[in-house]
Amino acid sequence: YGVGVIFEKENINTLDSKGEVLITILASLAQDESRSISENCTWGIRRQFEQGKVRVNHKKFLGYDKDEEGELIINKEEAKIIKRIYKDYLDGKGANRIARELEEEGIPNWNGKPKWYESSIRKMLQNEKYKGDALLQKTYTVDFLTKERAVNNGEVPMYYVEKSHPAIIDKEMWEAVQLEMKRRKDYMERYGVRQLDFAKVEDNPFTGRVICGSCGSAFGRKTWNSTDENLKRRVWQCNRKYEKKGEVGCKNKHIDEEILYKAFVSSYNALVENKEHFIEKWKSEAGDELRRYRAREFIDIIGNGDLIKEFDIDLYFKMIEKMVVIDGDKIVVSFLDGTDVECAIE
Repeated sequence: YGVGVIFEKENINTLDSKGEVLITILASLAQDESRSISENCTWGIRRQFEQGKVRVNHKKFLGYDKDEEGELIINKEEAKIIKRIYKDYLDGKGANRIARELEEEGIPNWNGKPKWYESSIRKMLQNEKYKGDALLQKTYTVDFLTKERAVNNGEVPMYYVEKSHPAIIDKEMWEAVQLEMKRRKDYMERYGVRQLDFAKVEDNPFTGRVICGSCGSAFGRKTWNSTDENLKRRVWQCNRKYEKKGEVGCKNKHIDEEILYKAFVSSYNALVENKEHFIEKWKSEAGDELRRYRAREFIDIIGNGDLIKEFDIDLYFKMIEKMVVIDGDKIVVSFLDGTDVECAIE
């Protein structure tokens, strides 16, 4: 027993052996037609790419709308968010922290909801479309039947179109962000830091930025507890000090956290007190886009800045690369412009 289907127009009965053969043939023809249509569509899209015509789903692309002719135009309100993200990143904030702050302020994403992710922030920071260019065919269709897509790693041609649409971020800032992303990655590899960008840094701004002057490893924070609340201490020591149980891996001394706060205040004030010298240095800064951007920022900060009495976390992240502890006797504070200030520990 079985259930059959009769196609009256084609005179096919699925229970008939001839009908089964005909269905197989027709299915094969239909599949071939689908493949042919897919290839024709792909050919047409690639010809448009070759001519520099950009295809972007602007509805899921923050910062842009489309005009009546289908051309990308800047959404001024959304563009403000894009500019803020790029500026925040160059000011020392990580993608985690940027996402958290946007959510806390209720700022909407492309879908109108105030939900942000670290991964989407990183993609936005690397998206060349924000500088007015377009890299086309980053992904391609693997199977015309399932419509499965994959990242293009050279399997099919890519097309780079310059000045294809209005830019939200100028090219120098965009390039500076790419260089800053590389700098942070290289920094983490050099000092064995697992994570440099944290969502919440207010209570622990020194993670990954305090470096051992003896072995080059990062320092970690320890809390020395006591029954007496006044005797509790937060100290920083080399992560290699007790790497193996019962063995001292690094002989560098620990340092009180309070000294790190004071070291930043002291080194920042040293720049302010000698601002004329440093401003002249920054004005003549050459080099890549990131160095020139830093020079302009430092001129603005120090040129208009006064001496500070307390630790300023925003200034710290904008200006500091690392703090190197040497034998527990001094700290060398390294600024992002390449300036080093030595602070003695008393």
